[in-house]
Parts: sequence; structure tokens; C-alpha cells
Amino acid sequence: MFCDELKLKLVAGRGGDGCVSFRREKFVPKGGPDGGDGGNGGDIIIKVNPHLNTLSNLANKKVYKANKGVGGKGKKMHGKNAEDLILEVPKGTIILNEDKSEMLADLNKEGEQYLVTKGGKGGLGNARFASSIHQAPRFAENGEPGEEKLITFELKLVGDVGLIGLPSAGKSTLISVISNAHPKIAAYHFTTLVPNLGVVNMGGNNSFVVADIPGLIEGASKGKGLGHQFLKHITRTKLLVHIIDGFIPDTGKSYKVIEKELKEFSKDLAKREKIIVINKIDLLSEKQIKELIKKLKKVSKPVPKKAGTTKIFPISAATKEGLQPLLHEISKKLIELKKKEAIKPKKVVEIPILRPHLTKVKFEIDKIIKKKDHKIFKITGKRIEQLALMTDIKNLEGLERMYHYIDKMGIKSSVDKKGAKIGDTIKIKDISIPYRK
Repeated sequence: MFCDELKLKLVAGRGGDGCVSFRREKFVPKGGPDGGDGGNGGDIIIKVNPHLNTLSNLANKKVYKANKGVGGKGKKMHGKNAEDLILEVPKGTIILNEDKSEMLADLNKEGEQYLVTKGGKGGLGNARFASSIHQAPRFAENGEPGEEKLITFELKLVGDVGLIGLPSAGKSTLISVISNAHPKIAAYHFTTLVPNLGVVNMGGNNSFVVADIPGLIEGASKGKGLGHQFLKHITRTKLLVHIIDGFIPDTGKSYKVIEKELKEFSKDLAKREKIIVINKIDLLSEKQIKELIKKLKKVSKPVPKKAGTTKIFPISAATKEGLQPLLHEISKKLIELKKKEAIKPKKVVEIPILRPHLTKVKFEIDKIIKKKDHKIFKITGKRIEQLALMTDIKNLEGLERMYHYIDKMGIKSSVDKKGAKIGDTIKIKDISIPYRK
């Protein structure tokens, strides 16, 4: 099954809980606290696997969860950290947020990795909270929940050459005879329902990847036919090979239809260098072939403008006539394009350095909800939210710890200024803490 777009819920592993424990040994009647820390939860990492060409290996589940860290134990034993969950994707996968408004990563190299959700920290055991004035702490931290995200995966196949054209132009036949690809071929439109990739070996170390894009039709850029679904796969190709069925009545119109769709989908795509191929010449006379070449030279425009006339190659994919000159031209063009890319000056992007004064905001009073007889102060902030999630407020010592941080971080004084009184509530995440003077 071919799959090029997927939406998944990814939940990193929760940290293991810290342990409340005291030494119990012979001749040690009052042993101190010895509860160990919990292990960290597993991260979820997206990794490129060069042997994949579809996202279907991830499509059988809607939610992926990493393992939880192991809880701490007595004798200060640290819980084991959970292993990371690695999800493998093909080269050319883009990681987007839920509504596709932000691109998080573009995985375009073999072995490239992206940490998409971070596992939660393991909770500290009670041995960590022992001090000269608090020698027997009877609380430990809970494990921190792992990050949770809704992620969209979008695959854009990585090919050097994109074969484009109307349905039944002969793209599948061509890729089957010049490469190792084996697409479905039949005498009806839309035989190819998924893009096909094939490697063309020109001898030595000279090879390139060809992508056969399912047949486009008029209106493809607006969602008609299969075009809108697969036009995105052409965006990564360096060179386009526009295949035209030489046996149809109006080859000029066929060419213009596809060019229009490319332009409407992406102006950059329309400007990409291309080679025109007239296929099925085994069904035409020499005179007809010459007339077709002449006609297509008139309707085709050089791209870019300084590149001269777009080259036209008459071939027969079925009989393999004219294939060698075409393949040599494709290989030559790709070498030229790679050289141009190599000499392009790279833009230097200055990465801003975060300094302490830029990160002073510890919390915010996000919202004040007024009820009949009390107020709820909703507090947000990374550190205070982390503390709230990792503290068991049902434990009196844990609740005292939260009051300590609410006071220390300035939250108490801020809600006091907003008119907080006994009976009001401070809410951090989903945890409600009674306000006290």
C-alpha cells in the first residue's frame, strides 16, 4: 500500500516515579531516607530509512507511545531509563504540526534523525530531599509526563528526474524499460495510481533516480483527477521530462495543459528545466514526426530564458527507439545542474543566542475565572507546570513543597495583587491548589 500523508498522535514516555524508602538494617534503628530516582521516559525519534519509499509502515496505528521509565527503588537504586521509540520514514519526509501551519523538520538525508517528542524526567526519590532541617522526607516526585503532539507526516519523493504528462502518454512504459521499476501497465487511463521510483544506471558511478508521476489532467492543480495528490512529488526533482503521446490529434494542446497545471501549482516548478519527449513514434511516419517536432518547438518556451530552445526527443518506449540519446541528454543536464548548485553561494544565517535576560518570564496569570463565591487563577509557565505535574499534592509534604515554589517564584504575590483571598484556587495545568495566606 502506498501512503504519502499521515496524521499520528505521538506520546513520549512518562518518567518513572521517585521512591519513598527508609533504610531498614540490623543495628540501624533510625535509618535515613534511601529512595532512588525514577528513570527517564523514552523519546520518540523520526529517522530516515533509505530502503523505504512509503509511509505505509506507520499507517497501521493512530497513536504511538514510547515506554515509561522504571520507578526508583530503595537503597537509592535508580530506575532504568526507557528506550527511545524510533519511527522510520522514507527520505523526503516532511514533519509538520497538526494543521500544517508549521514545518518542524525536512528529512532529506540518509540516516537523518529528528527528536519529535521528549520523554518525561524521572521523579526524584526522597533521599534527594533530605537536609539538616528535614532529615526524614516522606515524599518523592512523580515522573514527568512525556510530550504529546499531533503530527502530520508528508512524503515528497526524492527523484532527480520527474516524468510528467497526460494519462496514457507512456510514462510507465518508459520507466520500466530504462530502470529497475516495474509499474502496472495497461491500455486505459490512470493505470498508475501511485508514484513509481526507478534507478537508471548509465555505467560506472553515473546513475540517477526517475519518478513516474501518475497522469495529470486539466484542473489537476485544483484537485481534479490524481494530480493534486501527486504534484507535490515533482517539487523535489531537478529536471522534468514532459512526455507527449505523439499519436493523439493535438499534441500542442497536450503540452499546454500540463504546463498550465505546473504553473498554477507552483511558479518555481513551471520554471524548472525540462526536456520534451514525443512518444509512440513507432506508430508514426517520418513526415508526421518532423511536423510534430516543428509544432512543439513553436508552443514550448525555453526555461530558463537564457537556456536556448527546449530540446525535443522523439522516442518509442515500446520498441526502445531513441532512448539512448534521451538518457545521455538527461544525464548531461543533471551533471550541469549539480555543478550550478555546487557553486551557488550559501546564505549565512545568524543563529540568535538566548541570553538570561531574554528568558526571565517564569510564569503568567493566563486567566482569572470568576465564580459566585471564589476565583480561579490559571497559571502557566514551563517550570511551575513541570513542578505541579511531578508533585503529589495529596501528600502533605508534597503540598508544602508546591506552596514553597508558589511563594518563591512570585506567584503568590502576583495573585495577591489581583485580589486573591481564602477560598480561591490556583490552577496549574489540571492541578488545583487552594490559595492560602
